[in-house]
Amino acid sequence: MTVAAVAPLAQTLAAGLTAFGLTLSDAQQQSLLAYVELLAKWNKTYSLTAIREPERMVPHHLLDSLAPLQHFKAGDNARILDVGSGFGTPGIPLAIARPDWQLVLLDSNHKKTTFLRQAIVDLKLANVTVVTERVEAYRPEAPFNVITSRAFSDLAEFVKLTRHLLADDGEWAALKGVYPHEEIALLPADLKVTGVDTLNVPGIDAERHLVHVVRG
Repeated sequence: MTVAAVAPLAQTLAAGLTAFGLTLSDAQQQSLLAYVELLAKWNKTYSLTAIREPERMVPHHLLDSLAPLQHFKAGDNARILDVGSGFGTPGIPLAIARPDWQLVLLDSNHKKTTFLRQAIVDLKLANVTVVTERVEAYRPEAPFNVITSRAFSDLAEFVKLTRHLLADDGEWAALKGVYPHEEIALLPADLKVTGVDTLNVPGIDAERHLVHVVRG
């Protein structure tokens, strides 16, 4: 993209970060915009996302992924699993914002993980691993502090498929649209919802929530 094309995207990103109270370096912000440029380029051939305009990708993919960042119950050097990562949200924006976290982006779609592998090379993300596998078959060397997803499945199915991957003191942090009253009600009795954060994402006129679930 030309400098003239990038400037308004940079302004939208910076305004969103300010709204979240997030401080990212110029290099991190440039890396986020490079991710949007790469996604827009690949999307022309591989149809990774229905959103094709970079100016819409910034709020819908970057800011929507970064909105829950400060609500995650994850300390320094945490292990984070992004289930059904697709084209890398929220995993890649989170990895750029928190280089100390180790992220695994898991998806069974080879086309999407091919893009993810190219993205982490181009963006030089040393803290990201891409895995092409079904989640129920995935057996990592160590469990995760946080397991997250963006529109992967309903809460009960999400938890069912990933129980074996969560550390004993870890949490599921599921990104949802409207408040998922029915999904919460259908969670198994041995699980506990510790909170539901309402996320306000600049540029998106829709509800967003982050649901925190732990073992009871």
